[in-house]
Amino acid sequence: MRLLVSGGAGFIGAHVVFQALHAGHEVTVLDNLSSGCLNNLDKVKEDVRFIKADIRNVDVLHQAVSHIDIVYHLAASVGMQRSIDNPFLDSDINVMGTLNILEASRKHGVAKVVLASSAGILGESHQLPLSENHPKDPTSPYGVSKMAAEAMTLVYNRIYGLPTVALRYFNVYGPLQRFDAYGNVIPIFAQQILKQEPLNIYGDGGQTRDFVYVGDLARATVMAGTMDKALGVYNIGSGTSISINDLVHVMQDVFEGGVPVRYLPVKLGDVRHSLASIDRAITDLNYHVTTSLPDGLRHYRDWLLLQWEKGGTECVS
Repeated sequence: MRLLVSGGAGFIGAHVVFQALHAGHEVTVLDNLSSGCLNNLDKVKEDVRFIKADIRNVDVLHQAVSHIDIVYHLAASVGMQRSIDNPFLDSDINVMGTLNILEASRKHGVAKVVLASSAGILGESHQLPLSENHPKDPTSPYGVSKMAAEAMTLVYNRIYGLPTVALRYFNVYGPLQRFDAYGNVIPIFAQQILKQEPLNIYGDGGQTRDFVYVGDLARATVMAGTMDKALGVYNIGSGTSISINDLVHVMQDVFEGGVPVRYLPVKLGDVRHSLASIDRAITDLNYHVTTSLPDGLRHYRDWLLLQWEKGGTECVS
């Protein structure tokens, strides 16, 4: 099948591209490279069609989705703090950009749209594990914009008959994940351990997260598009959780480095506990978690050390 992956040069998007190519599909990548990296696609650059474009450019988007069978929409403004710093940009990309994707897909007869949604739309847990029916109460502009994008995606199925899937990604990690000021805890801790710098924990470290390896998540993402019965919302996590304090111990063991820990005030918008119920994904997507947290961290460590040997983890845009 002919697939379009928006945000396909990003951390998660590139892994979706790898999985799609491995499954024998023809892949077009659309990315404006504002956060994606062309070098993420180095090993498959001869096998994909690349379009440098923004999902807010309606004309280019319509051209890109013509003759496409399935759209995987991963392009987004990502991160709680980034959305707090610039809520207007966050909403413009995540809400209007998604609407552009959906409308172009509807008009050009795309068979299915798969949206990368986020567990960030759920807010504080009422009970664990978090099911797809858990109340939505986002704690940041990012969570609100992703909630709106998810709702619009589902509405396009109900009103226009466009088959759609929304995948609520939990805390994703793995190779190609670079450090930045808005990054997730694993790349931040990895950099600090390798540089022998203190680790900053916001709160008491008892907060828990569900970390899912990017390879497992990418396989589920591709399956969500290609399996006919896959429709609606699915949680994509590992189905297990770990406290940040325990994560520190695991990472120090994997990265073979002990560094001091500093406890700082809780960040605005942080939730206390997160754990995905993945039963629906297992049933409908044949989803299997094949990579444990220690093994996934070893894969990430090996990739990170290789990048450092090459001179760093900077993007090539």
